[in-house]
Amino acid sequence: MTEQRLWRPTRRGLTDTLLAALAPIAACTIALGGLTTWTSSGNAGTPAKIAVTDAHVYLPYGNTQDTAAFFRITNTGGAEDRLLKVTSPDADGGTALSRHRMTNGRAAYAETVDSVTVQAGDSLAMSPAGLDVTLRANARWREFDFVPFTLHFQRSGQVKALAVVVRPGRFGA
Repeated sequence: MTEQRLWRPTRRGLTDTLLAALAPIAACTIALGGLTTWTSSGNAGTPAKIAVTDAHVYLPYGNTQDTAAFFRITNTGGAEDRLLKVTSPDADGGTALSRHRMTNGRAAYAETVDSVTVQAGDSLAMSPAGLDVTLRANARWREFDFVPFTLHFQRSGQVKALAVVVRPGRFGA
Protein backbone atom coordinates (compact mmCIF):
# COMPACT_ATOMS: atom_id res chain seq x y z
CA MET A 1 0.00 0.00 0.00
CA THR A 2 1.13 3.47 -0.83
CA GLU A 3 1.21 6.14 1.71
CA GLN A 4 -0.90 9.20 1.00
CA ARG A 5 0.45 12.61 1.76
CA LEU A 6 -1.80 15.28 3.10
CA TRP A 7 -1.75 18.54 1.23
CA ARG A 8 -0.34 21.41 3.21
CA PRO A 9 -0.31 25.01 2.07
CA THR A 10 3.04 26.61 1.64
CA ARG A 11 3.93 30.09 2.70
CA ARG A 12 4.45 31.15 -0.94
CA GLY A 13 1.09 29.69 -2.02
CA LEU A 14 -0.72 31.55 0.76
CA THR A 15 1.04 34.82 -0.12
CA ASP A 16 0.15 34.51 -3.82
CA THR A 17 -3.51 33.78 -2.99
CA LEU A 18 -3.72 36.73 -0.61
CA LEU A 19 -2.19 39.13 -3.16
CA ALA A 20 -4.59 37.91 -5.88
CA ALA A 21 -7.59 38.56 -3.63
CA LEU A 22 -6.35 41.93 -2.38
CA ALA A 23 -6.78 43.88 -5.67
CA PRO A 24 -10.55 43.27 -6.12
CA ILE A 25 -11.17 43.83 -2.41
CA ALA A 26 -9.34 47.18 -2.53
CA ALA A 27 -11.26 48.24 -5.66
CA CYS A 28 -14.62 47.37 -4.06
CA THR A 29 -13.69 49.23 -0.88
CA ILE A 30 -12.75 52.39 -2.80
CA ALA A 31 -15.95 52.22 -4.88
CA LEU A 32 -18.10 51.71 -1.80
CA GLY A 33 -16.41 54.65 -0.07
CA GLY A 34 -17.09 56.90 -3.07
CA LEU A 35 -20.73 55.86 -3.27
CA THR A 36 -21.16 56.41 0.47
CA THR A 37 -19.72 59.93 0.18
CA TRP A 38 -21.94 60.73 -2.82
CA THR A 39 -25.04 59.42 -1.04
CA SER A 40 -24.30 61.21 2.23
CA SER A 41 -23.87 64.52 0.35
CA GLY A 42 -27.57 64.30 -0.57
CA ASN A 43 -27.21 64.17 -4.34
CA ALA A 44 -27.57 60.47 -5.01
CA GLY A 45 -30.70 59.76 -6.93
CA THR A 46 -32.09 63.29 -6.69
CA PRO A 47 -33.70 64.74 -9.82
CA ALA A 48 -32.75 68.04 -11.40
CA LYS A 49 -33.91 71.02 -9.35
CA ILE A 50 -34.05 74.18 -11.46
CA ALA A 51 -34.20 77.79 -10.26
CA VAL A 52 -34.32 80.81 -12.58
CA THR A 53 -33.02 84.17 -11.33
CA ASP A 54 -31.55 87.43 -12.67
CA ALA A 55 -34.11 87.52 -15.49
CA HIS A 56 -33.98 90.60 -17.69
CA VAL A 57 -34.80 91.56 -21.25
CA TYR A 58 -33.25 94.43 -23.17
CA LEU A 59 -35.37 97.35 -24.26
CA PRO A 60 -34.67 97.62 -27.99
CA TYR A 61 -33.16 100.82 -29.31
CA GLY A 62 -33.11 102.41 -32.72
CA ASN A 63 -35.56 101.29 -35.38
CA THR A 64 -35.52 97.60 -34.50
CA GLN A 65 -37.79 95.59 -32.25
CA ASP A 66 -35.34 92.67 -32.11
CA THR A 67 -33.90 92.17 -28.66
CA ALA A 68 -32.64 89.54 -26.22
CA ALA A 69 -33.57 88.11 -22.82
CA PHE A 70 -31.15 86.69 -20.27
CA PHE A 71 -31.56 84.34 -17.30
CA ARG A 72 -29.39 82.68 -14.68
CA ILE A 73 -30.39 79.02 -14.45
CA THR A 74 -29.19 77.05 -11.42
CA ASN A 75 -29.53 73.29 -11.05
CA THR A 76 -29.14 72.26 -7.41
CA GLY A 77 -30.32 68.69 -8.07
CA GLY A 78 -28.35 65.54 -8.62
CA ALA A 79 -29.14 65.07 -12.33
CA GLU A 80 -28.54 67.24 -15.38
CA ASP A 81 -31.43 68.86 -17.22
CA ARG A 82 -31.84 70.36 -20.67
CA LEU A 83 -33.40 73.72 -21.55
CA LEU A 84 -35.43 73.02 -24.69
CA LYS A 85 -37.03 76.40 -25.39
CA VAL A 86 -38.18 79.68 -23.88
CA THR A 87 -41.58 81.21 -24.64
CA SER A 88 -43.36 84.45 -23.75
CA PRO A 89 -46.96 85.47 -24.42
CA ASP A 90 -45.84 89.14 -24.52
CA ALA A 91 -43.22 88.72 -27.25
CA ASP A 92 -44.39 89.74 -30.72
CA GLY A 93 -43.51 86.58 -32.66
CA GLY A 94 -41.44 83.62 -31.60
CA THR A 95 -38.39 83.26 -29.43
CA ALA A 96 -35.20 81.34 -30.06
CA LEU A 97 -32.22 80.16 -28.05
CA SER A 98 -29.08 81.52 -29.65
CA ARG A 99 -25.36 81.66 -29.02
CA HIS A 100 -23.17 84.51 -30.19
CA ARG A 101 -19.93 83.63 -31.97
CA MET A 102 -17.05 85.65 -33.38
CA THR A 103 -15.63 85.25 -36.88
CA ASN A 104 -11.92 85.50 -37.67
CA GLY A 105 -12.61 89.04 -38.90
CA ARG A 106 -13.84 89.93 -35.37
CA ALA A 107 -17.48 90.22 -36.46
CA ALA A 108 -20.21 88.70 -34.30
CA TYR A 109 -23.06 86.52 -35.47
CA ALA A 110 -25.87 84.63 -33.75
CA GLU A 111 -26.28 80.88 -34.13
CA THR A 112 -29.59 79.21 -33.21
CA VAL A 113 -29.26 76.51 -30.55
CA ASP A 114 -31.71 73.60 -30.24
CA SER A 115 -31.18 73.08 -26.50
CA VAL A 116 -28.74 73.72 -23.66
CA THR A 117 -27.61 71.34 -20.91
CA VAL A 118 -27.59 72.55 -17.31
CA GLN A 119 -25.29 70.21 -15.38
CA ALA A 120 -26.17 68.92 -11.91
CA GLY A 121 -24.90 71.25 -9.20
CA ASP A 122 -24.01 73.93 -11.74
CA SER A 123 -25.27 77.29 -12.96
CA LEU A 124 -25.73 78.72 -16.45
CA ALA A 125 -25.57 82.49 -16.85
CA MET A 126 -26.86 83.86 -20.14
CA SER A 127 -25.08 86.95 -21.50
CA PRO A 128 -24.83 89.11 -24.63
CA ALA A 129 -21.47 87.47 -25.41
CA GLY A 130 -22.76 83.92 -25.07
CA LEU A 131 -26.14 82.27 -24.80
CA ASP A 132 -29.36 84.30 -24.84
CA VAL A 133 -32.99 84.22 -25.95
CA THR A 134 -33.68 86.30 -29.05
CA LEU A 135 -37.16 87.72 -29.58
CA ARG A 136 -39.15 90.57 -31.04
CA ALA A 137 -40.07 93.07 -28.33
CA ASN A 138 -43.59 94.27 -27.73
CA ALA A 139 -43.92 97.94 -28.74
CA ARG A 140 -45.65 98.69 -25.40
CA TRP A 141 -42.66 97.65 -23.27
CA ARG A 142 -41.10 100.38 -21.14
CA GLU A 143 -38.06 100.29 -18.90
CA PHE A 144 -38.74 98.41 -15.61
CA ASP A 145 -41.84 96.62 -16.97
CA PHE A 146 -42.06 92.90 -16.20
CA VAL A 147 -42.34 90.36 -19.02
CA PRO A 148 -43.49 86.79 -18.28
CA PHE A 149 -41.40 83.95 -19.68
CA THR A 150 -41.72 80.18 -19.48
CA LEU A 151 -38.56 78.11 -19.67
CA HIS A 152 -39.25 74.56 -20.87
CA PHE A 153 -36.94 71.84 -19.51
CA GLN A 154 -36.67 68.21 -20.54
CA ARG A 155 -36.97 66.83 -16.99
CA SER A 156 -38.19 69.71 -14.83
CA GLY A 157 -40.99 70.76 -17.16
CA GLN A 158 -42.04 74.40 -17.26
CA VAL A 159 -40.42 77.00 -15.02
CA LYS A 160 -41.97 80.47 -15.05
CA ALA A 161 -39.96 83.66 -14.62
CA LEU A 162 -40.61 87.40 -14.76
CA ALA A 163 -37.94 89.38 -16.59
CA VAL A 164 -37.49 93.07 -15.97
CA VAL A 165 -37.12 95.30 -19.05
CA VAL A 166 -33.81 97.19 -18.86
CA ARG A 167 -31.67 99.29 -21.13
CA PRO A 168 -28.60 97.43 -22.43
CA GLY A 169 -25.70 97.68 -20.00
CA ARG A 170 -27.77 97.66 -16.80
CA PHE A 171 -27.42 94.94 -14.14
CA GLY A 172 -24.06 93.73 -15.49
CA ALA A 173 -25.58 92.44 -18.72
